[in-house]
Amino acid sequence: MTDSPLALTWADWATKPETWNGTVEGHRLGTGISVMFYTTDEVGAGPGFHTHPYDEIFVIREGCAQFTVGDQEITAQKGDMLRAPAGVWHKFHNLGPGRLETTDLHLAPEITVTWPDQGDET
Repeated sequence: MTDSPLALTWADWATKPETWNGTVEGHRLGTGISVMFYTTDEVGAGPGFHTHPYDEIFVIREGCAQFTVGDQEITAQKGDMLRAPAGVWHKFHNLGPGRLETTDLHLAPEITVTWPDQGDET
């Protein structure tokens, strides 16, 4: 951690020039929280089942999504927040109509993902 301000520009983290897509790992800003921005216009699109060794918090900024967290189904829309606990398999997809935008807070300085039939991916 650092006690000096750190800044990143859009070009430092965004994967698309006009859309909120990309990742900022916390260590780049001297913090223990990483942020993932996800945007899709495709109904049905979203990440499949995966898990993390830390909690993940989802903030729905636009649209409507269907989440599966463990054995629970949760419909979330603009303004909603939810948590996937550490070690619990989860996924979500855009219910539509229109764009889904989420900000996903990974409570770790680096993002670690485990996909079914794969090992950890940092």
